[in-house]
Amino acid sequence: MHSRRLAAFALLVLANLCWSGNWVIGRAVREVFDPVALNFWRWLVAALVMAPFGLREAWTHAAAIRRHLGLFLILALTGVVAFQSLVYLGLRTTTAINAVLINAAGPLFMLICSWLLEREKPSPRQLAGMLISFLGVLIVVSRGELHTLVALEFHRGDAWILIAMPMWGLYSVLLKRAPPGLRGVAFAFSIAAIGVTLLVPLYAIDIWGGPLRWPSTPEVAAILYIGIAASVLAFLAWNRGVTVVGANAAGFTLPLLPAFGTVLAILFLGEAFQGFHALGFITIVAGVLLATYR
Repeated sequence: MHSRRLAAFALLVLANLCWSGNWVIGRAVREVFDPVALNFWRWLVAALVMAPFGLREAWTHAAAIRRHLGLFLILALTGVVAFQSLVYLGLRTTTAINAVLINAAGPLFMLICSWLLEREKPSPRQLAGMLISFLGVLIVVSRGELHTLVALEFHRGDAWILIAMPMWGLYSVLLKRAPPGLRGVAFAFSIAAIGVTLLVPLYAIDIWGGPLRWPSTPEVAAILYIGIAASVLAFLAWNRGVTVVGANAAGFTLPLLPAFGTVLAILFLGEAFQGFHALGFITIVAGVLLATYR
């Protein structure tokens, strides 16, 4: 049992590492792919990889998907189309370090969405945690400069990342309403396939009238990474780890994502880790732990 739990935590670490790479690559290819194009290719690759494992089961649950089509459309729109497109848009004008640190406040947006949608009233401890984490976010987006906070002069890229966070919170809360018979790879494939369908017209508009260009080998490798490692592999590793150790214990590994993302951004993008990053990260994680610890 001890070795099984260690293996599960190793899978959780792997999932966070794969996810952090997505943010760094999104920043690295910002001049090559438009946000919608990058998101379209990511989920097309992910759907194609998952199809051999999830298509048959999804087909057997076609009736349940049709009954809950509105829910599936909202899940695909928020989790696949809106969230990641906004993230890639934000990464065009902000650093990967800033982006992953803001993303560390994700659990707080889930609490807010649970309050709004499920009427789950937050406790005083959760409210305090939210306020502390939001303070950490403000430290990051203001670069630790008080006059920026007073004038509300936030960086445009940071603003897009902040707008993306409620999309992920909404997606996460609505997952509870998914049909109980459709889970795992089949469920992920269904959401990815619907998301790609929604992205097709946006992608067509995005490339309309532009010159066709074949991607280079590094660009193809970037797409394959975010489509396979950051989408399929991370999903499977995370789900397996959560199954063994539970959601609460798994949640405490989520701060590894901004930690890994920061290291990767420094190594591969040459970004600098500054004092306000450290202060903001510590404040955000402290708030998250206070709000989610049981």
